[in-house]
Amino acid sequence: MGRILLVTVGSLGDLHPFIAIGRALVAQGRQVLLAVPEDGVAKVRAAGLDAEPILLSYASICARLGLSEEAVAARILADPNFVIDEVLMPDLRSSTARLDRLAADADVIAGSIFAFCAEIVAEKRRLPLAAVVLQPMSLFSAWQPPVTPRFGMMRKSPRSRVGRSWNRACLAMVRTVLRRRYGTRIDAVRAEHGLGASTGVPMLDHGAAVRAVLCCWSDTLGKLPPDAPDSAALVGFPFFDSESGGDDALPPELDAFLHDGDRPLVFTLGSVAVGAAGGFYEQAAAVSRTLGRRALLLTGQEGPPRRDDACLWMGYAPHSAVFPHAAAVIHHGGIGTTGQAVRAGRPQLVVPHFGDQYDNAVRVETAGLGLSLTRAQFATPRALAAISRLLSDGDIGRAAELAARSIAGDDGAAEAARRIAALR
Repeated sequence: MGRILLVTVGSLGDLHPFIAIGRALVAQGRQVLLAVPEDGVAKVRAAGLDAEPILLSYASICARLGLSEEAVAARILADPNFVIDEVLMPDLRSSTARLDRLAADADVIAGSIFAFCAEIVAEKRRLPLAAVVLQPMSLFSAWQPPVTPRFGMMRKSPRSRVGRSWNRACLAMVRTVLRRRYGTRIDAVRAEHGLGASTGVPMLDHGAAVRAVLCCWSDTLGKLPPDAPDSAALVGFPFFDSESGGDDALPPELDAFLHDGDRPLVFTLGSVAVGAAGGFYEQAAAVSRTLGRRALLLTGQEGPPRRDDACLWMGYAPHSAVFPHAAAVIHHGGIGTTGQAVRAGRPQLVVPHFGDQYDNAVRVETAGLGLSLTRAQFATPRALAAISRLLSDGDIGRAAELAARSIAGDDGAAEAARRIAALR
């Protein structure tokens, strides 16, 4: 039996869903290999899966760029093109070559939309490809356009044919820009593997090798739009959040804190935005003290947990273990963190920093599951008012609990795994 090859090149928000899907595939009796950045190999192997690197580590990329890890995080937040221009494209040739070697005995490839090498290798080797779409906005729908600063010209939830036509025209312009920006470099790598020029646009179009588009969220954040690809399926959230990759026990300090009083507020910025947090955590602690609430602050910093008055500061904790204990979850809006907050049934305050986080924030608000503030607004008294409302608004609390019950029986990883395996 050949292997199923899972490919992702992103941060933990991308890696964790692929680990979840890989474990589900193994549970279904499949052989699996994950092709991931160097940083993720140890975690994948600790999770019981085979893994090989196809992209440099974050530290190596920072060294190549001559920037500190904090400076790179700041650039990622400030420049929406930075990751593709400075991280993915410079390594596309080498990552494609590595993936091509790993695919020698593969039957199926499943890759994220940013793993451009996956489509090249799948087409070259005539393997079926499943496009794994983690963020709702990445469907780039004229009916449900991305609600982010970069797509501000598009009409949100257009109800008329004119509005949808306008959005289609905007997406056509985006396609032209992306094709001009990246098409030549991608086609050069395709040519090295005996392929002609691509007719599609990276991230927006799904090529001939794509047999399934797996949308990895639940309908609590919105159903598939009418213009989704015919092969698209909403599979649910694929959850995984171990820090080491194995079955981690909660640190004693955290376990005691969670059971030491009223529900705490939980603050987190994920694995990328946390590198350029600014004064987020200081403001979070100040708001918590003003409200007389306990707070758990997941800062991404190394070192042992430390207790500061009613606040516990620590680098990371599995969201699945701590969110159910939260009075409210205040986070950056990454899709994995958003999904964990939905599953826990807790009200959310989303403070988006970049990319799809803005769109996810709007979806949380539209579903009645929470509120949203910009980074600048969070640094003002509006943070205190928003969190106060989360704690007192019964409608938000009830909507969050109802959403949690609605997905309680879902297993997004298992459903994605079944659909990937069916492509063999």
